[in-house]
Amino acid sequence: MTGLSPVTVLDREVFMDILRGFAILGIFIANLNSFNFYDESARLTGPFLMPDLDHNMSFLQHMFIEGKFYTIFGLLFGWGIALQFKRGEAKDINVLPTVKRRLLFMLLLGFSHLLIWTGDIVFFYGILAFLLLPFRRFSDKTLLLIGIGMILSPILLYAGKMQWEWFNAPSGLIFGLGESIDRALIGITSGEEYKTFTQTAGWWEILKGNISGIFYRYGYLLFVSRIFKVLGIFLIGFVIGRSDFYKNIALNKKIIYWIIAFGIIIGLPANYFLAYYMSEYMDDYWELKINGFYQTLAYALGVAPLAFAYVGLFMLSFQTGIGKK
Repeated sequence: MTGLSPVTVLDREVFMDILRGFAILGIFIANLNSFNFYDESARLTGPFLMPDLDHNMSFLQHMFIEGKFYTIFGLLFGWGIALQFKRGEAKDINVLPTVKRRLLFMLLLGFSHLLIWTGDIVFFYGILAFLLLPFRRFSDKTLLLIGIGMILSPILLYAGKMQWEWFNAPSGLIFGLGESIDRALIGITSGEEYKTFTQTAGWWEILKGNISGIFYRYGYLLFVSRIFKVLGIFLIGFVIGRSDFYKNIALNKKIIYWIIAFGIIIGLPANYFLAYYMSEYMDDYWELKINGFYQTLAYALGVAPLAFAYVGLFMLSFQTGIGKK
């Protein structure tokens, strides 16, 4: 036997399923603005519009939701990969071919989804999962250090982009390819033209527009250093899964308390500043100004710690009867 069979209901990690549902709910809420095309900056007026309340809710969304739930989802992804290898080791099976086959299917599924909605994350996760596989040979301590370093690396990368224009060349090149494809396939040369185009376009025209949208999407992911953030989270999740951290809550309770405390004491203030800069100076981020650097700093110091605090609180509550219900 050279592969793994699907996990049975009895063998499933129920906590992971519940935490995954929690993460997906948060991701859905985080994406509501882009789903409804509401532009707060337009300051529209009307009897059913409440721009001041919208602004306050947007601030809270940036503070408590922005980035935290895809962080939890990425943590679970690395965790799940680790469990596949642990199951293989327990049965003396080389699961690497099976894992690679599943990841290839992920890439195929994700690419198909990209043509429907360019905000897809499955293709991106599939690519990064292949980058994760070689790291599995490192010790848990090394993986944690590399993971933390990757989460913090956008600070240096953003500073580099501010200092040297060529630092931003990869994302600029991909954006340029998207613009060229837009002109060739649908004759669009600006964002405003695209908004007008979507109002009357049929499914075939939208599909062609999504081809260029893939390049815009991955240019964006490069610009915001999402590759390093997500891969770092994968590595930490892999350590959690491989070390059976969750199965030894009693032994690890002190660590969980420290994670929660750090997430609240450091993460909450950092996320407050993240919300402030995202609400007031978002244009500065794209223009590589100093406020954009402060936003990057707040994101790196705030998002992952608060997300880990959410997970720690979930772990502890799941140990109680009421929490499990």
